[in-house]
Amino acid sequence: MMHRFWIAAICAALVFGLGGASDDGARAQAEGETKKEPLKQFIGLLSYRTGPFAPGGAGFFGGMEDFMMFRNMQGGVNGVMYQWEECETAYDVARGVACYERFKDRNAIVQALSTGITYALIDRATRDQIVVLSTGYGRTDAADGTVFPYVFVAPSNYWSQSTVKISFIGSKVGGMDKLKGVKIANLYIDVPYGQETRPILDAMAKKYGFVVRHYPVKWPGTDQRTQWADIVNDFKADWVINRNWGVSCTVPLKEAAVLGFPRDRIVGVWWCGSEEDVIPAGPAAKGYIAANFHGTGRDYPLIAEIVDKVYGQGKGNVNPSRVGTVFYNRGIIAAIIVEEAIREAHKKFGVKVLSGSELQEGFERLRITPERLKEIGVAGLMQPISVTCKDHEGGGAARMQQWDGSKWIPITDWIPPMKEVVWELIRESSGKYANEKGLTPRDCPDQ
Repeated sequence: MMHRFWIAAICAALVFGLGGASDDGARAQAEGETKKEPLKQFIGLLSYRTGPFAPGGAGFFGGMEDFMMFRNMQGGVNGVMYQWEECETAYDVARGVACYERFKDRNAIVQALSTGITYALIDRATRDQIVVLSTGYGRTDAADGTVFPYVFVAPSNYWSQSTVKISFIGSKVGGMDKLKGVKIANLYIDVPYGQETRPILDAMAKKYGFVVRHYPVKWPGTDQRTQWADIVNDFKADWVINRNWGVSCTVPLKEAAVLGFPRDRIVGVWWCGSEEDVIPAGPAAKGYIAANFHGTGRDYPLIAEIVDKVYGQGKGNVNPSRVGTVFYNRGIIAAIIVEEAIREAHKKFGVKVLSGSELQEGFERLRITPERLKEIGVAGLMQPISVTCKDHEGGGAARMQQWDGSKWIPITDWIPPMKEVVWELIRESSGKYANEKGLTPRDCPDQ
């Protein structure tokens, strides 16, 4: 009896011991799963917070980073967290290429905020299958997705913007038919970015009969007295297009004030339409008009939440006073476009860390509707976007804003681009590029 008792006791101990071990193992496994590192989508930022364009770079990339930080606070994109790193380019092409090479093994997308760097990266990134997003800048004919499969210029490009400017000027002179004989000076910084819009302005001058004279400004553009003397005294311009950048954007406003040229006849590129471009000019900037592809201010639910959650915890990426400014909101727009492409790619490939080729397909499925903008909390901040295999711009509209001496005031609704004019030039230019590179354009389905 005693022998049977000890055998039973030993068996019971073994059973309970194994059961306990099993419970401990399950608990350890569960704890391991909860401690499992979340998926992280890496975003390499070719940023610049130094140099003559630091205000634009700091504001733009600060907005992008604030958006990503806010989304991570909410648990990421479908649970995938953002991971990002800045590489300082100082807006220098060689440094931008070096930054690209540093990130490319981890990166699926590159945003340089520089037309020169973007030009230098297009062939490399296409070969490496990394998306190049140039939000309202860069190579305009890259809107043709049949030739540039990895480059996206959403939500608008320079040629679309130029047609919007001419439409606006047409509305001010009494209609497009009244443009005949109107004199428009194109004052531009003499670098690839500044030169980008000469072809479209020449084409529209031929179409509508206005007279355009091009005035190149030598880098860095701080001395424009000679050009302005000619614009006012010789050419006797009716309107001036301000296509400068950074420190040179403010110069035309001061020169115009000295010569008595009305500031409400100067129409700026959207890279000369920030607070940093007008505040240094003081009263000389009042009345100045600039294009924009988004709204300004903090009066949007998403930005209000970022102020509350990110800046409320002291984690913002720029001075809080810059939240809601032009460059900051532009960074928010860029981040939204990237995220919506990520969400589209997740729908097709599953929730995962995406490769560049997968993200590229996400971009070509991008449809940001008015309803979706409201869901995001940015209704009115940006235009709807619909990107396709053929059309890597997906929007093209812009609106005009005017500086009242203390803030930007929108003075138009969205003005659509002249697509027939823009796309005739895009196809001609992209076709020439394809021939030079020996490329066969992709076959895209009708969309």
